[in-house]
Amino acid sequence: MSTRTDPPIPPEVSAVFDSYPAAMRARLLEIRGLIYRVALDCDAGPLTETLKWGEPAYLTQATKSGTTIRLGRVKDAAGAAVLFNCNTALVAGFREQFDGVFRFSGKRALLLDIDAPLPEDALAICLARALSYHRDKRKGAA
Repeated sequence: MSTRTDPPIPPEVSAVFDSYPAAMRARLLEIRGLIYRVALDCDAGPLTETLKWGEPAYLTQATKSGTTIRLGRVKDAAGAAVLFNCNTALVAGFREQFDGVFRFSGKRALLLDIDAPLPEDALAICLARALSYHRDKRKGAA
């Protein structure tokens, strides 16, 4: 995977990361870094980092190649959450391919333990699919 320096975090997004307990914040920032590396590798174009529903969100606004990825928590579930648009079949596909690697919340989130090693390779595949979702759909591959 490509190496790069992650861009600075916008102040309003940084404030949300800062509101999380240290272990949760560290895990979410680790996932943030992976999102940026994967975006570069899958040619998703520049990402827009903003807040959606009060959570850090990553959009392929310039290229419109993918669907939004959000980072946060899911009510009544332990761990960090990587959330996807529930109107896509992304999480259903992730559930089929990565059952036993991730825990899931409905059809919108992957749940990750904050104190276990990050399943980086599997998560990178999921992130790449989200970041190229619309582009692949236009090509008939989604």
